[in-house]
Amino acid sequence: MKWQGRRGSSNVEDRRGMGGGGKVIGGGIGGIIIVVIVTLLSGGNAGDILGGLTSGGTNTSAPYEQTAQEKELADFVSVVLADTEEVWSGVFQEEGKTYQDPTLVLYTGSVDSACGTATSAVGPFYCPGDAKLYIDLSFYDELQQRFQAPGDFAMAYVIAHEVGHHVQTLLGTTEKLDSVRQSLSEKEYNKYQVRFELQADYLAGVWAKHAQGMNLLEEGDLDEALTAASAVGDDTIQKQAQGYAVPDSFTHGTSEQRKRWFYKGFHSGTIEGGDTFNATEL
Repeated sequence: MKWQGRRGSSNVEDRRGMGGGGKVIGGGIGGIIIVVIVTLLSGGNAGDILGGLTSGGTNTSAPYEQTAQEKELADFVSVVLADTEEVWSGVFQEEGKTYQDPTLVLYTGSVDSACGTATSAVGPFYCPGDAKLYIDLSFYDELQQRFQAPGDFAMAYVIAHEVGHHVQTLLGTTEKLDSVRQSLSEKEYNKYQVRFELQADYLAGVWAKHAQGMNLLEEGDLDEALTAASAVGDDTIQKQAQGYAVPDSFTHGTSEQRKRWFYKGFHSGTIEGGDTFNATEL
């Protein structure tokens, strides 16, 4: 992706070197399977992902000196965030709406959010309670080494997916999903959650389409994003973790579905084609 020397976003909050307070738990419903899913770029409705976490506590700060690689990554995510701001502002304007920029929080170790306290083990996530994206830049190495999804555009996909959840919040989709949660069994709710996550993948694809139109993509970028989307499919993650998949516990979609909906968004470039909730086939 062409990003060096380009404008970064002013909506970046750097909390690196500060620890989050409060009680942090890992696992939750589904135990290790959910932990792995979240670690592998679950993002999504932070009320589901971080619902068991307790907010509060006191942050402790310490001098933080970033490495040259961390500085480059911080600059990169800032540029990608700026690109999402430009794209979604334009898309919302075409729809007669106003886009409200989210804030991206960089942290190390653990962090407090309006959704609770989380450690870097949960991976990148979006909290609708404060309209902020949270990311520990060490996830970039994890994406390359553990998930075998290298490349800067793989990381751009991660950011675009979380921004997709912000778009869902602005459009009222997140609130609608939350409203039906209490009336459904876990198995039935998981089906809605899958469609919610696939829609965020679709929206990430919409952003990628516009980025291509801005002449920002380089050869191989689309493949990097598709590889990352495939690497975080529920079936792939569960097979790696326990040797088999349990479809009823899926919350984010299969590798094939995640790739498919990202590519649908990339092909369409519009919000209208991403109605995963009424799609007869995912």
